[in-house]
Amino acid sequence: MAAMTIRLAPDLKVRLERLAETTRRSKSFLAAEAIRNFVDLNDWQADEVRKAVAEADREDFASAERVDEVFETWGVRAG
Repeated sequence: MAAMTIRLAPDLKVRLERLAETTRRSKSFLAAEAIRNFVDLNDWQADEVRKAVAEADREDFASAERVDEVFETWGVRAG
């Protein structure tokens, strides 16, 4: 594992210390878990954006008919 130093606002540091005591986990463990969750979520979102941009670059769009069909399933008129 690699080491990393981060700066925290004083109130966040206090909260992290309190949570570490309560959960009997180290501050490092909790910080690593938080970063892992953040990266997982944001990496997934960034990947979906990259896929969407690639589809748009290929002009791979839904037809107007398909959009109408989807809206109809929601009980809404698209146009």
